[in-house]
Amino acid sequence: MTQILPGTRPALVLIDLQHGIAAMPLVHPVADVLAASARLTAAFREAGAPVVRVRVAFSPDGGDALSAAVDAPPPAVEPRSDFATLCEEVGDGPTDLHVTKRGWDAFHGTELDLQLRRRGVDTIVYAGISTSIGIESTARHGRELGYAQVFAADAMSDLVASAHDRALTVVFPRIGRVRTSDDLVG
Repeated sequence: MTQILPGTRPALVLIDLQHGIAAMPLVHPVADVLAASARLTAAFREAGAPVVRVRVAFSPDGGDALSAAVDAPPPAVEPRSDFATLCEEVGDGPTDLHVTKRGWDAFHGTELDLQLRRRGVDTIVYAGISTSIGIESTARHGRELGYAQVFAADAMSDLVASAHDRALTVVFPRIGRVRTSDDLVG
């Protein structure tokens, strides 16, 4: 059995690895992000550690989506019938947890913290899309909740290269540790 981060009780939290997000123009090839995420997922499942698949989705009328006035709106996304469908490349394990969020932060308004605490998790490993939005927002909240955090740099991407780089070099080192999937699982 693989041991991940000895001395910790880790969980892998995969952010927005879903068709509608993965189809956006990312700064890294989505196939590489999914392959690194799949390696991590396989190792966590083999170790019996929790894997959490987070997706963003909204009600059909969009009434639960945030709609504040902003200076830089997100890129227009073509509504697709499979927008919230999770990417198959990562697979779906029998004990994987599924969390649906309605905004950027996977803790806000969801049962993510409850499910991690009930399983004794003290360390979160993050992967997914996008680095500076979904992952960073969730990780900032995770820090406030007291989790140790690790960021699998090769298992994430963003729409904006400078935002991705800033998260990995400025923000994440201040709230956790930045590693690669190989550092974590060999």
